[in-house]
Amino acid sequence: MAHPSSKAPKQLRLGAFMRPVSIHTAAWRYPGAFPDANFSFAHLKRFAQTLERGLFDAFFMADHLALLNMPMQALKRSATVTSFDPLTLLPALAVVTERLGLIATASTTYNEPYHVARKFASLDHLSGGRAGWNLVTSANPLEAKNFGLEEHLDHAVRYRRAREFFDVVTGLWDSWADDAFIRDQESGVYFDPDKLHILNHKGPFLSVRGPLNVARPIQGWPVIVQAGSSDAGRQIAAETAEVVFTGQNNLADGRRFYADVKGRMEALGRPRDHLKIMPGCFVVVGDSLAEAQERKARLDALVHPDSGIASLSVQLGTDASAFDLDGPLPEIPESNASKSARQKLIDKAKRENLTVRQLAQYVGGSYGTLEMIGTPASIADQMEEWLVTEGCDGFNVMFPYLPEGLDAFVDRVVPELQRRGLFRRAYEGRTLRENLGLPRPANRFFP
Repeated sequence: MAHPSSKAPKQLRLGAFMRPVSIHTAAWRYPGAFPDANFSFAHLKRFAQTLERGLFDAFFMADHLALLNMPMQALKRSATVTSFDPLTLLPALAVVTERLGLIATASTTYNEPYHVARKFASLDHLSGGRAGWNLVTSANPLEAKNFGLEEHLDHAVRYRRAREFFDVVTGLWDSWADDAFIRDQESGVYFDPDKLHILNHKGPFLSVRGPLNVARPIQGWPVIVQAGSSDAGRQIAAETAEVVFTGQNNLADGRRFYADVKGRMEALGRPRDHLKIMPGCFVVVGDSLAEAQERKARLDALVHPDSGIASLSVQLGTDASAFDLDGPLPEIPESNASKSARQKLIDKAKRENLTVRQLAQYVGGSYGTLEMIGTPASIADQMEEWLVTEGCDGFNVMFPYLPEGLDAFVDRVVPELQRRGLFRRAYEGRTLRENLGLPRPANRFFP
């Protein structure tokens, strides 16, 4: 695609979706893949270092606090039943990388704000300013039962609690002025009490005194990441997020989402470029389109039908095993599942007149996410089109199998993006904020 000659092209941001290391159900079965990639530090260290060589912005770890909510016949085929706690793994990866951002999910439903503030502040210091917090509300009802509850909190209640949770966590990060720790060995004064703020938060959901017993993070705050696409999710993103991972799987939807969230930001007085929108993108690279398609077909063929129907049930929030496999999708009742993901599947089934079996095959592999399958040039063409037509600011790349799918992207697609002037040739700074082009937030208590 041609660019206006008057200015340099926008720069693409790239995250890597790394927990699970591939969202594709059959990734662990692909020839040459590491079956234990999700739970091997040696492999994860190699992947992180490869991403850093490819100048990726961040290594992103999704998280869930229970086994996937699906029948055992499907669960027994899933490689995601065992994986590391993100806030245990990422500090270890911080030691073996230098510039790569380290983003972890932490639920606002099944954590206390003090836990989250303390862990992410620690990660930011340990990594030299590379931490990011993916703020989620948790959608798996089995998680409730692991935390003393019989039922999951209602969708709207989860979001109201999340908004208050954000205020408390960021308030705790601002407990100390940046220059609070004077450490004067001569006088014996370690910190200036005038530069310590006690939060004393009391709200509808949370009561937290503070202060945090960790110095203010290097970045001020770790980068705030969001993944919700419902109306409530878009609003909390516009108010709080600096990166949004979203599931728009075609450019028209991507542009609508981009315009909506950026418009909400402007209405709130936030600059548009203080939020980077990065759709998930499942990428399969080949020497030709036919070769890439053949790899995807080979991968999809390894998905067992039990997995496809189970994945569909999770996405719809209702048991799909009783549906007529060769009939149309029946009416789907409201549930506490992700509303935006469910609606997209319902719309797709109607639009394309899919049977339940066809929809299950579509979901069972890469969960119906945006796919770019082709040569390095054709993948770069698509990424460029999304970027320049305001469908995104970058992508959260999902690899089809590892290590080969990751190596192919870094060795072949990244150089093509660099050749077009769309992607960095060196990191801009040492912190995740510097590399993403995000400002360091001011301390609300010590301006």
